[in-house]
Amino acid sequence: MRFHSLPGSKRYPESEDEYAIVLDRYNTILDELFAGTDVFVVTMDWSNTLTGPAGHPTPRQTLHPDGIRWWTESEQDDPDPEFHTHTRLYADQRRWNRGCLDGLLRAVADEALVEVFVADTELQRIHHPYDGGADVILATPAERDCVRGQHTDWLSSHPAGL
Repeated sequence: MRFHSLPGSKRYPESEDEYAIVLDRYNTILDELFAGTDVFVVTMDWSNTLTGPAGHPTPRQTLHPDGIRWWTESEQDDPDPEFHTHTRLYADQRRWNRGCLDGLLRAVADEALVEVFVADTELQRIHHPYDGGADVILATPAERDCVRGQHTDWLSSHPAGL
């Protein structure tokens, strides 16, 4: 399901009050999913070469310094090496505590950092924040319905839920 991070489906915060709303909404859902448990925090970057610098500068290293390279997905179908991409995922495991990712989540809200997710260590629950909201994947439909029911005012009014 998808939750919007600001009232009225506003995409980007423009004041400290709006940043407070965004962080509260992210942290509220994250608390409901992960309070008292360990989580994986995953960030990513990409490059045109396997070990080269990121193709687009982001604050990933500064905001996720404990992330170690976990996985690299290479796309090399094009015969021209200039069009090859290597998506690199970095992960760390930590105890979830409200506010422990606020710097990272604020960068996501500003679209300075993309492709971030937080998951339980069994990979049954996933929280994927993005500029404008968060997509949440839960283990069962009943769990999804329960979380959705607690935050109906954060849902999109669009018929498809987007």
